[in-house]
Amino acid sequence: MKIISIETFHNEYVALVRLRTDEGDEGWGQVSPYNADITAQVVHRQVAYHVLGMDAANTEAITQTVIDREHKFQGTYLYRALCGVDTALWDIRGKRAGKSVSSLLGGSATSFPVYASSMQREISPEADAERMLALKEQYGYQSFKFRIGRECGHDEDQWPGRTEKIVSQMRKILGDEVSLLVDANSGYTPVKAIEVGRMLSDFGVSHFEEPCPYWELDWTRQVTEALDIDVSGGEQDNNMIVWRQMIDNKAVNIVQPDICYMGGITRTLQVANMAKTAGLPCTLHSANLSLVTLFSIHFMAAIENAGKYVEFSIEDLNYYPWQDRIFTPGYQVKNGQVLLSDAPGWGVEINPGWLASSAHQISYCGSRF
Repeated sequence: MKIISIETFHNEYVALVRLRTDEGDEGWGQVSPYNADITAQVVHRQVAYHVLGMDAANTEAITQTVIDREHKFQGTYLYRALCGVDTALWDIRGKRAGKSVSSLLGGSATSFPVYASSMQREISPEADAERMLALKEQYGYQSFKFRIGRECGHDEDQWPGRTEKIVSQMRKILGDEVSLLVDANSGYTPVKAIEVGRMLSDFGVSHFEEPCPYWELDWTRQVTEALDIDVSGGEQDNNMIVWRQMIDNKAVNIVQPDICYMGGITRTLQVANMAKTAGLPCTLHSANLSLVTLFSIHFMAAIENAGKYVEFSIEDLNYYPWQDRIFTPGYQVKNGQVLLSDAPGWGVEINPGWLASSAHQISYCGSRF
């Protein structure tokens, strides 16, 4: 089962990957969103060249080959591109086995809990809480995440007093029975993060994401050790040495890799297994409703150390218009859980209209051999 072609279909925000084999298999994957037009070029220049002609069944060898051959150029774009090929390979594996990817990984669940995740800081605390309440009533969400501080904010708030206001507003509007999670997006030094964390604890917030700049592992560890609430991190990281340091030093209570940033299912499984050995849960980062959320649901429904829920963006097409009509069927949330299809592979069909509107490029064995 040799890989004979790798295609990309992209716009500025999303790039899908179609992979075909000499035995007639076809699999679909996706690179990481944003600057996807750049990442699509990396697929062809730094990934496809190495894996064309390889055995599509051996995802581990394919992943390692790309990393070895591109050892001088390792970085986020390489892993973002690798994810497109890796996730397409897992789609093929599922289709050949007649199983969903989740089932292939050992899962049996038909749904998985999600938390409603707000991506906005520009919105007022009152408006953000009210839209969360509407979603709670309509879809049964029981967990909610919102933004505090300022992204890479150097201890500054988005505007003075916003953090304290939105925390109190969310608790007041959503009630005491729901779980509240916050994301600081690398916003604080340890002293400030601990101060904010104690305020969060007073309001029963259970999850404090990326309190310090993500590259400052020791800063994050100080916050984790000082607080009673769970500190999470890792969404930006793809280097296994960093992951080992983060996990071995217990810099966080919850590891939070992103499948697309990591380079696909194969490498994310390595992180989840490292965390399992250390007794840490894994709660994936999936901040938009492209295929990354689908990948994450399949993954979380299968691993032994899955966290309580999957991140599920609540932003509509007004905020993320590029999410529109990429694949069918779309996501369905009922009683705070996303339904999971048992159809083979990823269990979705790519929208032909979306493909027709995208830029297309192909690498094939004849272009190499």
